[in-house]
Amino acid sequence: MKSWKKSIVIHAAANEVFAYIDDPMALPVWIPSLIQVRNVIGSGEGQQEEWTYKVAGLLLRGQAIVVEYVPNKRAVHQTIGMAHGNVGYTVEPHADGASLTLEIDYEIPIPVLGKLAEHIVIQRNSREFEAALVNVKETLQG
Repeated sequence: MKSWKKSIVIHAAANEVFAYIDDPMALPVWIPSLIQVRNVIGSGEGQQEEWTYKVAGLLLRGQAIVVEYVPNKRAVHQTIGMAHGNVGYTVEPHADGASLTLEIDYEIPIPVLGKLAEHIVIQRNSREFEAALVNVKETLQG
């Protein structure tokens, strides 16, 4: 399993940052390569959705369920399907607004991509996860 974690300070109120990133329909706006979120059921812990994510030109499909939820603070989405992992985000008050931490643990679907593509995909994912943080910052500060 691969892991990635990084934080960014956003000049916006913590509850505003959390509300934006917690909206499942906004996920494709700020997460590069997340093509679509659909069939959202519920909210908070237990929320479910289906997703389509593009990796190395392939469309991966799956589902996610929110397995941890602290309103206005933290959520963890557990993904299943053609890719497995956890996507967690934590928002904390900061002197300059809010600190957003994105944590991602995922498995590369090697049978789908091939062993040679694994290294390239890991590097690309790292850049895209970093871009996700910047996208949130630019949207909320823009």
